[in-house]
Amino acid sequence: MLQSAIRTVYPPQCVSCGARTESDFGLCGPCWLDTGFIGGLVCAQCGTALPGESRGEQVLCDDCMRVARPWSQGRAVFTYQGNGRQLVLSLKHGDRTDLARALGDWMATRARALIAADTVIVPVPLHWTRLLSRRYNQSALLAARVAAVLQRPLCPDALQRTRRTRVLDGHSRDARFSALDGAIRAHPRRLTQIAGRHVLLIDDVMTSGATLAAATTALRTGGVRDVAVLVLARVVKDA
Repeated sequence: MLQSAIRTVYPPQCVSCGARTESDFGLCGPCWLDTGFIGGLVCAQCGTALPGESRGEQVLCDDCMRVARPWSQGRAVFTYQGNGRQLVLSLKHGDRTDLARALGDWMATRARALIAADTVIVPVPLHWTRLLSRRYNQSALLAARVAAVLQRPLCPDALQRTRRTRVLDGHSRDARFSALDGAIRAHPRRLTQIAGRHVLLIDDVMTSGATLAAATTALRTGGVRDVAVLVLARVVKDA
């Protein structure tokens, strides 16, 4: 009775556009169609959609065949275009921290195939100066929600940014990898929480994979047994 009254006063709304929806923390039909959720056959290491049907085999996209990835497997929720891009930007730069619940739930669904019995969840870190100006780390918010849904341990500060890197939008693959070389390390006081374990590494967007590669290398240097990556959005060449 109380729930019905609450829904009458505060009906469920689309987390993107505010239109009425059937359930809380969801998308309306038009926003859902414009979000570009990834399904079917995907690259085993970055999660980008591939042509063809999934038959359970492990396949790689052209990028992952050209560039060796230090992590073992990866997934993405949607492509970085249309409403998917808008959701990422709203979370990252628009102070829409409330989006972390819905977005994190979608990520948790994709994460289930990547989880081992000893998995600990770790977000990609921000440099402290960027965290100070932004006030929150969007990847940490997503990681916290994924950890809560999957009931897995979270180590939010397992990684540290040792220096602030420039904004890399529009830079080449080589420039991205060069800028991030040595920019991330495992937190020396958190090694006991991650050493010898599997890690699910969380970030909001994957473009070239340079950030994820730097973070994975730091985790492996810190004694992690294996790393899988999960991102909210994957940039694709035709996006």
